[in-house]
Amino acid sequence: MDDQSKSFYGLLNGISRQDYLNDGSITDDFLKNELYPDVFSEEFSGLRRRSSSLLKKMANADMDVDQLEAFLTAESRRRDHPLSDTDAKVYTKFWKSNKTKIHDSLVAKTQWNNSLKSLSWRIDLKQQSRNTEQINQVTAIVEMQIENKESSSDQVEVKHRQFQLLEVMM
Repeated sequence: MDDQSKSFYGLLNGISRQDYLNDGSITDDFLKNELYPDVFSEEFSGLRRRSSSLLKKMANADMDVDQLEAFLTAESRRRDHPLSDTDAKVYTKFWKSNKTKIHDSLVAKTQWNNSLKSLSWRIDLKQQSRNTEQINQVTAIVEMQIENKESSSDQVEVKHRQFQLLEVMM
């Protein structure tokens, strides 16, 4: 990867950290001074806006590799400001390594309530008991792990006997 591609990859990384990962230490001035010190401010602003816009489209569509390739091909065929092949390769490399982080960040931003982290269930059949009426009693056990917005989680366990299961199912 040449220096120009490294700088562009750094710009995409900085934009994602600034826009999606809420890293307050990354500013436009920091990106310009570190990655493009010889570029005029207006030119950098245009590059930053366009890169941010393309990243936003990629993130909002949650593009897979095939969709990304089609999208970047369409961008490279535009009449006004077409995307270069090198930039398309940098977008592809960046997206492959950062898609999950950006997606998880967008999901976290749109989630207001608790979420179901895991769900497991089983059916128990009682084989031994002092009372013969309790033998072969069916019990359904459902365990749910619920994650709060503060990243704490609660375990909930629900047990239903056979007659309770029939009521639920009817």
